[in-house]
Amino acid sequence: MKKITVLGGGTGTFVVLTALKTKPVDLGVIVSMMDSGGSTGRLRDQLGVLPPGDLRQCLVALSEAPLLWRKLFLYRFESGDLAGHNFGNIFLSALEKVSENYEQVIKTVSYVLKIKGEVIPVTFKKTNLVAKYTNGITLEGETKIDTNYSEKSRIIESYLKPEVEANPNALKRLADSDYIIVGPGDLYTSIIPVLLVNKIKDTIKQSKAKIICVLNLMTRSGQTANYKASDHIEDLNNYLGKKIDFIVVNDGKIPDDVLKWYINHDEKVVLNDLGTEKGTVVKTNLISKVKFSRENSDILMRSILRHDPKKLSEVLSKIIL
Repeated sequence: MKKITVLGGGTGTFVVLTALKTKPVDLGVIVSMMDSGGSTGRLRDQLGVLPPGDLRQCLVALSEAPLLWRKLFLYRFESGDLAGHNFGNIFLSALEKVSENYEQVIKTVSYVLKIKGEVIPVTFKKTNLVAKYTNGITLEGETKIDTNYSEKSRIIESYLKPEVEANPNALKRLADSDYIIVGPGDLYTSIIPVLLVNKIKDTIKQSKAKIICVLNLMTRSGQTANYKASDHIEDLNNYLGKKIDFIVVNDGKIPDDVLKWYINHDEKVVLNDLGTEKGTVVKTNLISKVKFSRENSDILMRSILRHDPKKLSEVLSKIIL
């Protein structure tokens, strides 16, 4: 059985895990632990716990528990003292407080949610993400980087402060993997943070694993403004320390009203300018049904333009199986 390891956190990683969950593979995810915004950031600052948000999403993605349990872990309170907090985040934070170590936290919640596969925090140590831009600005904290929407300069360097050691389970997983999947997701706040943890890059370089990149559909204000496909790949190759083997690119049409929304938010379609020297490029329609919504207790309107899990499942299966 092929061992597939996904890197990242957030919605993009959730979609990839959902796409592969029913396939006959040994599936695992190594999760970023640098989130500092929203419910996660409040719990991290007030309770001194590790950030639970990305971990929670990955756990739910791989859960085979009844739907009610999955809905419970995604539930966000809309009013009162808990307004804006997510139940799953609170559960993980409380579990950390009563557990002997974080490995026990993962073991317990994996049992409760009946996880298929492995969910592995990239590190058990607290750290902050730092980004340096070409204009000389330096930002510290994942949420500051993530919400720096007006920034037009490129990020020229990203690192962790302080440096932290990798979870040994993450290193073992990477060393034994047949395929490693990066993306989709915010390049500098979801994917690259995993690669910045000590020994992660070296382990990937030394592994036999083939690297698959699922390219983002749209650019991201403040992180990848005006990026083409080749820009994403060059940055990832740099932080991976290893050339990407397969690049999955959308060639489906995005509705005009959705494109207009993105243009109004200074974001646009990621232009495919890839040649064969960048790796094997697989083009297919990956667009999911599009809708606009406001998440519960979320002050931001978000465009829900996502990769379709079923379509992604088909193309990844052709590469992996």
